[in-house]
Amino acid sequence: MSASIEELLSNHFPTILDTDLVEGIKEHATYVEVEEDDLLMDIGSKINTVPMIISGSVKVMREDEESHELLLYYLQPGETCAMSLTCCMAFKRSEIRAVAQEKVTMLTIPVEFMDEWMKFRDWRSFVMNTYRMRFEELLDAVDSIAFHRMDERLLKYLNDKSNSLNASEIHMSHQEIAVDLNSSREVISRILKQMERNELVKLGRNRIQLLEVAEG
Repeated sequence: MSASIEELLSNHFPTILDTDLVEGIKEHATYVEVEEDDLLMDIGSKINTVPMIISGSVKVMREDEESHELLLYYLQPGETCAMSLTCCMAFKRSEIRAVAQEKVTMLTIPVEFMDEWMKFRDWRSFVMNTYRMRFEELLDAVDSIAFHRMDERLLKYLNDKSNSLNASEIHMSHQEIAVDLNSSREVISRILKQMERNELVKLGRNRIQLLEVAEG
């Protein structure tokens, strides 16, 4: 780690300014690096730490009774995991699975400080903004399912994915996308082929290149 924890907080969590809170994070946080496809957390596991993402992207999922995965959200730099916060504050085991989508660097905070640090306004605001952002994403997801066609949902998904990875080329199978969008591989493949004919994307083996990326 070339930068100090204080520098990482200043660069990626600029709203955390309280001196005592910063000192607490410096004292108790651990700097962690994980590789693409590494499992950060699994369903049913004990939650010992909460992540603060410095770089990279983390896919957060739930599982239904038939073991089908459901995409909840992606963690980006400057964010923490709302579901992890909820579970640790309720003394519950993990209800999510978190997988690195690329190399990820993060600070991990022991869960015993989650309640204690709520005395700091900066920490309370950080936690509440995390919940607010996820709630807004939930509303967007409901709107998407209720009011948008699958081709619109797919294009938005690809643009969001591209922006989160800061790359126009996405390395995913049609089946993986279908799982995230709660659809079937056949439907996704058919729409992608139509998008390719419309010169919106260029398809390869487990590779999709967006020819026009909408800024997020």
